[in-house]
Amino acid sequence: MAELLKNLYSKEFIEKLSNRAYLIYPKFEKKEFIDNIFNSTWENLELKARMRHISTTLDRFLPFIYKEQLEILKEVKEDFGGLEAMIFQDFVEVFGLDDIEESLKALEVFTINSSSEFAIREFILKYENQTMNQMKLWAKSKNEHIRRLASEGCRPRLPWAIALPKFKENPSKSFEIIELLKNDKSKYVQKSVANNLNDISKDNPELVIEFVKNNLGISKELDWICKHGSRTLLKLGNEKILELFDLKKANHINITNFSCDKDVSLGESLNFSFELNSNKTIGNIRVEYVIYYLKLNKSYFRKVFMISQNEIKSSSKKFIKKHNIKNMTTRKHYVGKHFISLLINGEEFVKEEFSVYDTSN
Repeated sequence: MAELLKNLYSKEFIEKLSNRAYLIYPKFEKKEFIDNIFNSTWENLELKARMRHISTTLDRFLPFIYKEQLEILKEVKEDFGGLEAMIFQDFVEVFGLDDIEESLKALEVFTINSSSEFAIREFILKYENQTMNQMKLWAKSKNEHIRRLASEGCRPRLPWAIALPKFKENPSKSFEIIELLKNDKSKYVQKSVANNLNDISKDNPELVIEFVKNNLGISKELDWICKHGSRTLLKLGNEKILELFDLKKANHINITNFSCDKDVSLGESLNFSFELNSNKTIGNIRVEYVIYYLKLNKSYFRKVFMISQNEIKSSSKKFIKKHNIKNMTTRKHYVGKHFISLLINGEEFVKEEFSVYDTSN
């Protein structure tokens, strides 16, 4: 079983954090700090709750004004990175909303080798113009982590984060950042720009379609951003976006020899295969499959999965695939009838039934 994310905050992590804080601030009460972290509620706290518990406990053990606390934490942060280091950004989110100047400076430091994408959103909500002006400056930084923050922080629908309702309604300020970063050479930044576009497409599809129309074909990197940023629209079979990517109706293609398992045990994989055939070159094509998941109320939930999107220069192509029928935190499978179908350039073909059963009972 995969390690739970909340266990990033282990005893070793807390000891390392307290030792580093003691090194910077010799009066830091290490033992008391550790005892306060591992209180009676600790085991029941999930990831973000543990993050908040650590950041608020740090505040109690750093008896200084906010600006002085930040100077200590900036030095402490030098030994930490990644997701676990977001305790420092969380500290700013909790204690810094009344001091935007010092907080933005701190978030710029803390985002390096980590990310301030969650914390910055509180400042966008409270100080929209001032924060977005700063993010425009960050978009021009020499550091890719800071440039990425400019894009990631203003995504209208950033997962695990509070939404930005005004940006969902009108993403013009997000587009100002996207325009500054759309030609960025860092893949790390490119992914964020594409994810921002994909977020926008869920509320304002026409704006993303217009962006793709104006930017496709300029560079390989920008083409990738356009494609990845259009993935939701492509999965929905949006005709305008399909046309922009030269994914026309595949009337010249036949699907043959489709085969799939008729019964699948929960926890195992559904095996399926098929062939595409044409009397000419298949050409530019997007191949996907759809699973119709049985829900508890006996209705169905339709989810699209990618197989391939590229140019096929032959007249036939065989695909052999498998799909995992395994319970996850985001999806529970129910015993009974399910369906699988194929999508070719957004158009649905073939639909076969399969049954999921549970051998553990």
